[in-house]
Amino acid sequence: MTPVPAHWRAAALEPPRAFAQPPLAGTLRTVPEDFEVEEELGFAPDGSGQHVLLRIRKRGTNTEWVARTLARHAHVRINDVGFAGLKDRHAVAVQWFSVPGGTTRTPWLELRDPEFAVLEAHPHGRKLRRGALAANRFRIRVRQLRGERAALDARLTLIRARGVPNYFGPQRFGREGANLQSLARWAEEGAEPRARSARSFTLSAGRSLVFNAVLAERVRRESWDRLLDGEIVNLDGSGSVFGIDTPDADILRRCAQLDVHPTGPMWGRGELRPRLEAAALEEDARGAFEPVTAALEQAGLQLERRALRLRVEELGARLTEDLEVTFRLGPGAFATAVLREIVDADVTGVTT
Repeated sequence: MTPVPAHWRAAALEPPRAFAQPPLAGTLRTVPEDFEVEEELGFAPDGSGQHVLLRIRKRGTNTEWVARTLARHAHVRINDVGFAGLKDRHAVAVQWFSVPGGTTRTPWLELRDPEFAVLEAHPHGRKLRRGALAANRFRIRVRQLRGERAALDARLTLIRARGVPNYFGPQRFGREGANLQSLARWAEEGAEPRARSARSFTLSAGRSLVFNAVLAERVRRESWDRLLDGEIVNLDGSGSVFGIDTPDADILRRCAQLDVHPTGPMWGRGELRPRLEAAALEEDARGAFEPVTAALEQAGLQLERRALRLRVEELGARLTEDLEVTFRLGPGAFATAVLREIVDADVTGVTT
């Protein structure tokens, strides 16, 4: 078995926090209801078309299992069922699916299953694609709470003002880092996964690993939430990026207001790279991951950028015997990135 380098595991599973040790610790996911997430589509169903949009509440089961059940019920292929994102099995999730077949073929609201319930069904013109979301809303309960309760408000105020590092969560790297093991075999030995799904998971883990490593270095240098010379900048809430030389007063103000963010690499081929100070730091950080970046380039992936900082919207908390945290995040963001700055809890099973 190819060993996974220790610095890979550190970047993937235990990157540095922005605000030092959280004031509280506790236990997450005692029951599925301790982790609730609800998708916001950001658009209304068309009202007509060859697909049906289904709003489904699931508990204790994963997204792909629900999709397979819907496919069997509608007598279509599993690949014909659409969903915007994966949601954790050990949670209660309200999410959207699409199924081809128009409006009359299946009485969806009458579908009964012990693992999920169909809440709404709407005609729609196209298949729901991955990432086709405006946001995810979270309500998370942490039990067996211990620590400095009086310090919670100050930590929440800090996160509202500055955001959090936009790390990929440990779940991106598989159960107990299994995807890192596959990545090590590929990068170090050239043993490329044969199955299409395994190859996809491994490539995703590789890009996420390099990104986390760059972000971790910027956290250590306290530059994860500020703009450096030569930065490639992301416009908050969008995929739009642009390069700068020396940050001027206006762009620094926008960065302080969380309107724009510095970025890190989603590695691949291409020239979408920073310059000057930002480039030097990025090269230093990724230098220890050359086998991974080489494998990603050889696989033909194109270099993209991802914001290093995550804005946390509508962040709130309620303290009783337990801690209940609520917040809203844009698509592609991990709840773990927020939780780990508030509370030291077991979050390795959370996929959103």
